[in-house]
Amino acid sequence: MATTAADYMWFEEGFPDLAESYCVTLVHDVTPHELIRRLGGQPEPEVTGAAALVDTAYALWGPSTTQTFFGMTALGAWTLMVEPNGWHGVNKAKALPASVGTRWISHYDNAHANNDGTFFWAEDTELRLHFELRDAEHRSGTCADDLLEVIRHLGFVFPEEPSDTDDDLAVPAAFALAEHLTGLRITPALLRDTTFICGTAEIR
Repeated sequence: MATTAADYMWFEEGFPDLAESYCVTLVHDVTPHELIRRLGGQPEPEVTGAAALVDTAYALWGPSTTQTFFGMTALGAWTLMVEPNGWHGVNKAKALPASVGTRWISHYDNAHANNDGTFFWAEDTELRLHFELRDAEHRSGTCADDLLEVIRHLGFVFPEEPSDTDDDLAVPAAFALAEHLTGLRITPALLRDTTFICGTAEIR
């Protein structure tokens, strides 16, 4: 297996503001504009780079916020969606209906909420795999056990089992598992230099 969590250790170090609360989603054969429609959202002006995504998303956030901001770009047959301080990609109520006719891979983490993290894989409205990033012991979905060997190899936590390390590899492991399922590697340059097609959508 070529991809490991070590291939994504750069994310939290290089993009700390985004890593504080992020959701990254990859959707197959759905364009960015179609993805906005599926989420019931509306288009917003483009921005360049993850730092601008973060700044714009948090500028919109407040006590009465009803929408979150996200950026998208096409990567071959896939669309990458990056949500600073958002979670549409792992929200079952939104992601499952939006996954009709496609493969939907998403992971989310929020340091503000005690590292509340989720990995989510759906295909054509069917939940294939769902688990908390720091509790891979408890998985759900029709393919809950199909990737168990991969999940262990990547360094996800199984709280009921002894561990040789105290390192928290949940986030880089989530990126690596997404690459395993899509064949796409997210790079620092991609997040730093891309001009993102943007949108907003209702939180719930």
